[in-house]
Amino acid sequence: MADPDTQDMLLGRYTPVMDSYAPHLLYPIPRADGREHIGCDQALPFYGCDFWHAYEMSWLDLQGKPVVRVGRVTVPASSANMVESKSFKLYLNSLNNTRFDSDAAVAAIIRRDIARVVGAQIQLELLAVDDARLAGVALTGNCLDALALTAPAGEPCADMLELQEGKIVEERLYTHLLRSLCPVTGQPDWASVWLHYRGAAMQHESLLQYIIAYRCHQEFHEQCVERMFCDIHRRVAPQFLHIQAFYTRRGGLDINPFRSTDPAAQPLPRLNRQ
Repeated sequence: MADPDTQDMLLGRYTPVMDSYAPHLLYPIPRADGREHIGCDQALPFYGCDFWHAYEMSWLDLQGKPVVRVGRVTVPASSANMVESKSFKLYLNSLNNTRFDSDAAVAAIIRRDIARVVGAQIQLELLAVDDARLAGVALTGNCLDALALTAPAGEPCADMLELQEGKIVEERLYTHLLRSLCPVTGQPDWASVWLHYRGAAMQHESLLQYIIAYRCHQEFHEQCVERMFCDIHRRVAPQFLHIQAFYTRRGGLDINPFRSTDPAAQPLPRLNRQ
């Protein structure tokens, strides 16, 4: 897990709202910190992105009238850093009383500032709050939530994943039972998890036990998904694997980390739950 003991991180600290544009608030978290703990810091076994929705975006037009949008931000998993979520929220709030002549001008500034912090080019869409593309969807596949099982003890590990001997499958599975903990504040983060793979068949009860084992596990959203991907990839040796977590919003932001063996694969849109 990433080391949260840093004096500069805003998470878990009282921070007043900034009334003027403040790009310095954006805080980077090196991806290498978490990847070292799961043994994938040398050669990544996945592609993907962190797919964010920002529901509380606002600024002023040149006459001082508020403009409101919903932002969709895509940060590549290959970037050197993640952006810490509270710092992202505070940064967006710092635009609230700044005047811009167009959506394009705002988008250009946000793209530049986030790219500087994460160390890679990012994508940003600014959508009207009633844009049909923001409608939530339902996950496809087999929901694991009705399975009977014994609550796991201890931290999640790949050894918890049991295989059905000699059976190769392609299947889509999901659960709404993921809870993990923020490594800085210890507060819970809630999510649904979806995966699509082809390879050695996982015993469904063991997969659900593995995911529930994150209930008292402290890591950032992105790190949890990368840990899941690497553990499943090692156990199943899949022909392909896609995994995405859909975290419920906090501070007007939801984060949807997506990791895949396919560099061309795209994340799924937001869920009704979000």
